[in-house]
Amino acid sequence: MTHFGRALEALNIEIICANSPQAKGRVERANATLQDRLVKAMRLEGISTIAEANAFLPGYMSRHNQRFAKAAFDPRDLHRPLAAHDDLRAQMVWREWRSVTSALTLHYNKAMFILEPTPISRPLAGKRVEVCEFPDGTLEIRHGEHALPYRMFDKIRQVNQAAIVENKHLDTALMMAKLMQEQLPARKRNNNEPRRRDQPVHLFPAPDVHAEAPMKRKRGRPPLRRLTPIEAAQRMLEVSEGAHR
Repeated sequence: MTHFGRALEALNIEIICANSPQAKGRVERANATLQDRLVKAMRLEGISTIAEANAFLPGYMSRHNQRFAKAAFDPRDLHRPLAAHDDLRAQMVWREWRSVTSALTLHYNKAMFILEPTPISRPLAGKRVEVCEFPDGTLEIRHGEHALPYRMFDKIRQVNQAAIVENKHLDTALMMAKLMQEQLPARKRNNNEPRRRDQPVHLFPAPDVHAEAPMKRKRGRPPLRRLTPIEAAQRMLEVSEGAHR
């Protein structure tokens, strides 16, 4: 069930779907007004903020209803008044369920929420609670009729080293790697491993750098020698004289 349907069910309001072409036509006309006419009217007025749009709507609604409204067949107001137990703020809210860990933490919207260890929240480890996000931005974590106190740990604002590397901040990453390498202990060699500098006579003597190495014969045709400018001119003169003959 959607959040809208859940709120209407809690308020004991029946949803009447537009199952006829006439009802669907009314819905489409209202959508055309909100998506086309209203947007163009606000653009002509130079409205670019939510506060300006909220101040513009009452006058626009009055002009729109005066132009397009039609009188109902029954003018009586049949809306049911709110009962004493109806709480609109508690129902018009975005609700999602989350599981509580053994450390009394839960995750919602890329943030971790830590429940305060109260007599109500301690037994909730491994159980599910309801996260309620209100239109004004406030957030509540509820279990039944109880609102649980909590504190938030924003994981986005805590920038770790992996995020720095992913954001191409390589200078910071290399500096961090250098500091980590400097803190590591020096690498120890195996005592059983022989060292050549400790041997008086090497099994494989060092090669003599002054000895001439035998020349290796290269395979394939030797590369052509590049002609000097004078030789190239003489070659071109010989070719031209042979052509005239």
